[in-house]
Amino acid sequence: MGTDLRSLRHEYADRGLAETDLADEPVTMFGRWFDDAVDAGIGEPNAMVVSTVSAAGLPSSRMVLLKGYDEEGFVFFTNYASHKAADLEANPACALLLPWHDLQRQVRVDGTARRVDRSVSEEYFATRPRESRLGAWASVAPVAQSGVVAGAEALQAAYDAAEQRFAGGDVPCPPTWGGYVVRPETVEFWQGRRGRMHDRLRYRRDGEGWVVERLAP
Repeated sequence: MGTDLRSLRHEYADRGLAETDLADEPVTMFGRWFDDAVDAGIGEPNAMVVSTVSAAGLPSSRMVLLKGYDEEGFVFFTNYASHKAADLEANPACALLLPWHDLQRQVRVDGTARRVDRSVSEEYFATRPRESRLGAWASVAPVAQSGVVAGAEALQAAYDAAEQRFAGGDVPCPPTWGGYVVRPETVEFWQGRRGRMHDRLRYRRDGEGWVVERLAP
């Protein structure tokens, strides 16, 4: 039957998170915790789960990479013809989750997504490795990202075609590729505690400011 999942448990440290530990607003607080994750050597500390809901009300989650954050929100990039993009265009409400298990921490964000300016997408795209830029074009045609393909050979053929198309030249940002910024309505900072008495402190948008609330574990 394999591993007994009921026996898998880990006791969290008793480091705690108090209201007095928080910054005045969530972006600064997020920056502190993100720096902690980087300093701790966590693999891909900017990996996060993006959860969306389709027009038909069906939820979906996947991992992406956080590529920026500021007072406007949290930024990631994708193919605008992808499953996640189709969901966001129909229903911009979404949720983000950054799990930092080694620190016994997680950050949850609930908000709404909008496309970033085209110039922002092009600027970021230019910083990507050439292979990644070619891969983006391979997901443009003949089948877009998340679409069904005939097999691995078809994907390689699409990549090879992109490589040939841009041989010796720059690889521009595809017209169907770009970023989203998620404007947070709530940002929750979760710190594991002993006995499952976890600390959960949530910033909730209130007009032009934020209210801090403690949530039951």
